[in-house]
Amino acid sequence: MAEPRTMFEKIWQRHVVVDRDDGYTLLYIDRHLMHDGSAAAFARLKERDMKVRRPDRSFATPDHYILTSSHRPQDIADPQQRHLVEVIKENCDAHGVTVFAAGDPRQGIIHVVGPEQGLTQPGLLMVCGDSHTSTHGALGALAFGIGSSEVTHVMATQCLWQRKPKAMRINVEGRLGDGITGKDIILAIIGKIGAAGAVGHVMEYTGSAIRALSMEGRLTLCNMSIEAGGRAGMVAPDDTTFAYLKDKPYAPKGAMWDTAMAFWKGLPTDPGATFDHEVTLNGSDIAPMVTWGTSPEDALSVTGRVPDPASAADQTRRESMQRALDYMDLKPGTPVEQIPVDRVFIGSCTNSRIEDLRMAARIARGRKAQVPTWVVAGSGLIKQQAEAEGLDKVFREAGFEWREPGCSMCIGVNGDTGVPGQRIASTSNRNFVGRQGRGVRTHLVSPAMAAAAAVTGRFTDVRKMLG
Repeated sequence: MAEPRTMFEKIWQRHVVVDRDDGYTLLYIDRHLMHDGSAAAFARLKERDMKVRRPDRSFATPDHYILTSSHRPQDIADPQQRHLVEVIKENCDAHGVTVFAAGDPRQGIIHVVGPEQGLTQPGLLMVCGDSHTSTHGALGALAFGIGSSEVTHVMATQCLWQRKPKAMRINVEGRLGDGITGKDIILAIIGKIGAAGAVGHVMEYTGSAIRALSMEGRLTLCNMSIEAGGRAGMVAPDDTTFAYLKDKPYAPKGAMWDTAMAFWKGLPTDPGATFDHEVTLNGSDIAPMVTWGTSPEDALSVTGRVPDPASAADQTRRESMQRALDYMDLKPGTPVEQIPVDRVFIGSCTNSRIEDLRMAARIARGRKAQVPTWVVAGSGLIKQQAEAEGLDKVFREAGFEWREPGCSMCIGVNGDTGVPGQRIASTSNRNFVGRQGRGVRTHLVSPAMAAAAAVTGRFTDVRKMLG
């Protein structure tokens, strides 16, 4: 009888081309996703007079450098940024790669576009030159970010050398309370295991609380696996996955759908399979979360208080906490709900899908923004859907700014940044020093919590506003 295997092991073994004696494995790549930062890799191909090996398995869209005030490349003031947005279409067209370029309604953040188009499917091995490629694991794929030289290697060979990670299971049981989202779950997980808690591991999320999440919630969850140090994050495919994928543009059709379903249903981890590490959380204990420091692990309940470095277990952690508090301009013991915000950002590959926008609109409806607030949909199609549902009207009536799709203020390389000293409630994935601009103080929250901060001017327990 075959030994029970994890989902990660099943997918990894299907993609092995050769195992090397030094511990490296050559893997075959099913999907290569690219964004407007891929110009250097294309240039290296040109220098070597090489073509993309499998253009039919490669897909691209501009997201990092494209403006969210306008999608016309000619409106980009910085010539280098404008070049990156324009040249991705030129490069893809030259190599026969499908590109959802500026002006195409399918354009958007690559980690939103992939699932939305059905490019992301269970059992695939997917890579992209972006750390948040872990997002795609929400549909039962093995997906991880790669570096620029690795992007070139995949373009040229459709293969990649990797060391095999270990496997970790994160089990979240229990019923989530109203207003508690995938963002709150992942912040609670990272708060428990730390920003390095999953280094060297592929994380599989299991348990009743995970199964109850929508696909959008699972995408948020897996998106931030990298913030726990994980190589990838995964959720086993189930009926929620299949319903989401059905009739997507690139999903299998007809008899191929039946064949795919038979394969997909065999992917979940076998009973009795062992993991290298396991963590358990009680979903019913998870509250709306807010980060207070300069790492996603600096997370606590909105009902809590800013921690005191004196409570840390060791000197290194005490010093780290004090540096974070100094940068964030916070005092120990301050109730989270007394922390004011200067600005709000709702968007990013973590939280810019239609469910996220609906949740934010639920809080914004009938209220007024107290601080500048941006809402940036994850793709042109999501923007269209939100407008068809009247969500844009809700946001505008509340005084929120409704912008074009892109990464925007999450990373800010397109100029969408805060100003020094600003405190931003953000639905993005990173709160490092300077992440949203020099001297900007970032607090990570869910879309509902971000909208609540927008209309109250401070962090507010969103559960008080859900009627």
